[in-house]
Amino acid sequence: MAGPDSEVLMMVTGLPAWAVRLRAERRNRLWSQKDMARRLVEAADDDVRARLPSRETIVRRIKAYEAGHNQPGDPYRLLYARAFGLEEDELFEVGGGSTASHDDDEWDALELARRASATEVGRDTLERLELAVDELAMAYHGTPPRELLIRVRRHLGYVSQLLDGRKTLAEHRRLLVTGGWLSLLAATCLIDLRRFPAADARLRTATQLARETEHREIAAWCLETEAWQVLIEGDYRRALSLSQAARRIAPRGSSAYIQATAQEGRAWARLGAARETREALNRVARLVAPLPAPDRPEHHYRYDPAKCDGYVATTLSWLGDPAAESYARGLLARLESAGPRRPRRALAARLDLALALMAADQPDEAGHMTLAALTDPHLVPSHHWRAAEVIRALDARQAPQATELREAYHELRGSLA
Repeated sequence: MAGPDSEVLMMVTGLPAWAVRLRAERRNRLWSQKDMARRLVEAADDDVRARLPSRETIVRRIKAYEAGHNQPGDPYRLLYARAFGLEEDELFEVGGGSTASHDDDEWDALELARRASATEVGRDTLERLELAVDELAMAYHGTPPRELLIRVRRHLGYVSQLLDGRKTLAEHRRLLVTGGWLSLLAATCLIDLRRFPAADARLRTATQLARETEHREIAAWCLETEAWQVLIEGDYRRALSLSQAARRIAPRGSSAYIQATAQEGRAWARLGAARETREALNRVARLVAPLPAPDRPEHHYRYDPAKCDGYVATTLSWLGDPAAESYARGLLARLESAGPRRPRRALAARLDLALALMAADQPDEAGHMTLAALTDPHLVPSHHWRAAEVIRALDARQAPQATELREAYHELRGSLA
């Protein structure tokens, strides 16, 4: 049964949602139908590959799928999922696809604005899309990544549709820039979900669109985002290299430049390089000092000077610096006082404080902070490794709360699985 978002897609395009999605996912990656055929073959195991028809036949199948003539069956459903780095259920909306239908109005409004325009794209549609990108980037810190990812994908599909229409060169470039930001945000959500192959695919698309439009800010954010991904995976040397590369290409003083500098400091901290870590922190402090408070501090791609304390707390806790405890305590107190809520920052501050407390030989409070983080509804899979780090340290000390925390951690992981 088609979900509400499927019905909107069918009204707008005349095609079933899965057909629109197959075409959009392919075009988001800038693959031709021949490229798609090659990717499907490459995704097959040896025994399946031996049974596949010729490439020309597969291309004809792809055209039929994208035209909505028939939905892929075995083995093509699995091959599509592997090629795109997605789950079969979300690609083909098994079970109705009822999640995140609350934002159908976004889709309808965009389509109505386009149809009211004299051209197939039009200024109003572009402005609404660019505003939507800002709204999605602001929603990032308070929206579960699975929910936000559905909204981002929907907008990416719409951008792909518009790229098919008649447009000026300026409109074409603005669409590509919008697609670049959306692909980058999709990659960030996928990293939060620890779905790294899918995140890699989105980052490659965002990087290619940044290259085509010569958009240095998006290009730098792509490198910085990849640096965060490999840092989560424990490849600290590569995280350092990617952060430095992001800083080299980012416009001087831009949000991407500042964020890349902060990310470099965190990579140095994980490598245990105290001098280089503090140099990076000092560079961030100098860059942030003259900045006014932004009008939209929750925007993920606009650096908020208030983030600086959070990065200092994280970086010092990873370095094992005793000053991390006071930084994390002060930051957590400010975040929990009156004012705009910053749930993701408060969660990170608790994990920073827990790690700093372990270094200060205060395992009881460290355990309390870790349990608070594990039961926080804003915890995402990309945070799990940080909680696990504290739990391992408590285990090593045979702290009494280690067993409870370990059970809570495994229960959380099991519920998400």
